[in-house]
Amino acid sequence: MNPLALLGLGLALGIRHATDPDHVVAVLAISSRTRRWGPAAALGAIWGLGHTLTVFAVGTVIIVFNLAVPARVGLALEFAVALALIVVGTLNLGHRHASGRLEPARGREARRANAELVGNGGAEVAVPAGRAFGVGVVHGLAGSAAVALLVLSLIQDPWWASLYLLIFGLGTLLGMALVTAGAVVPLAFAVRRWPGFDRGARIATGVLSIAFGVWLAWQIGVVDGLFGAAPRWSPH
Repeated sequence: MNPLALLGLGLALGIRHATDPDHVVAVLAISSRTRRWGPAAALGAIWGLGHTLTVFAVGTVIIVFNLAVPARVGLALEFAVALALIVVGTLNLGHRHASGRLEPARGREARRANAELVGNGGAEVAVPAGRAFGVGVVHGLAGSAAVALLVLSLIQDPWWASLYLLIFGLGTLLGMALVTAGAVVPLAFAVRRWPGFDRGARIATGVLSIAFGVWLAWQIGVVDGLFGAAPRWSPH
């Protein structure tokens, strides 16, 4: 296949990669406090940036040096995604300022400053950009080995393969921005229509993130054998 056509395919597959269930669950939980599509898209793009940087950096090292990835290492990186989902979900459930409890002065000031920034009267709390970037990095580490090994089977030239990784990552960044913005639009409408819906959405996305993380941990740790004597891992 023509290398340029492969790069176009990489962009399309990167956008599709953004819709993987673990990605969608993560950004839904992270963006559940955001009420405007602009900040939501930025949050998804920040997640995608973390994902892109690690996929490109780690994947390029694997490609250029033709490294073999042990099954246990590949599974361990994917297990980190499960833990990240559980942590993100737990943080959502632990967010209490909307429940009526007293906030520390610093928390009130931060929320007030953010409300002035987004202009919505204090209904939205600070966008956790650092958290989005960190979770994107973890997902990128988990996917870098698989993507790099698959690319090597298609493109023999390591520099073209590395460029493919970069285009793939940019496609994922774009896709995550679109997914996150698209998810926030109906949420914002529901919050305006039904007061208190935002707290329910935050709890629901938190529970979903924890449940998916626990299920993923079981699949990787027990079914795929990460904690067993003969781990089974195939790039996907």
